[in-house]
Amino acid sequence: MRLIIASDLHGSAYYTERLVSLFKAVKPEKMILLGDILYHGPRNDLPRDYSPKKVADLLNELSLNILAIRGNCDSEVDSMMLEFNIMSEYGMLIDGDQVMYLSHGHKDVVPMPQGSYSIFGHTHVPTDYSKDGIRYINPGSVSIPKENSPNSCILYDGGIFNWISLRSFTPFDV
Repeated sequence: MRLIIASDLHGSAYYTERLVSLFKAVKPEKMILLGDILYHGPRNDLPRDYSPKKVADLLNELSLNILAIRGNCDSEVDSMMLEFNIMSEYGMLIDGDQVMYLSHGHKDVVPMPQGSYSIFGHTHVPTDYSKDGIRYINPGSVSIPKENSPNSCILYDGGIFNWISLRSFTPFDV
């Protein structure tokens, strides 16, 4: 299975265009969006080329290929702009022996068995660590990265997670 996993677009048309370009270039089966898609939130500065309507148009072109999770900045009004569901609090993907639990990361996750993957956004910081037999993975932020990290997402391909800079489309280490 090949996926693009991204979070925290926050209405940036510029970086959403970069994300969509990457999606079209690598041709994954799905794009997983871990929330905070259209609105920037009151604690964040406006991201580059803030245009929620344009972001909605860009993503709606890929609507059949998107699986999305609700973030803390996503609302019912946002869902009216999008042609795919963004109101699910959690999701789950299975790829062979790998079970991936999807969330935005701002709420406690559902209990997971050892050997699971918790894939989450919210912090805007690329993350990859294990604790108590669970691997925690965060793609970082598409539009408002924190802690000097790049604008980023993940290319998941056959069990391997690769963090990709959306500035240069190159992999980087977490």
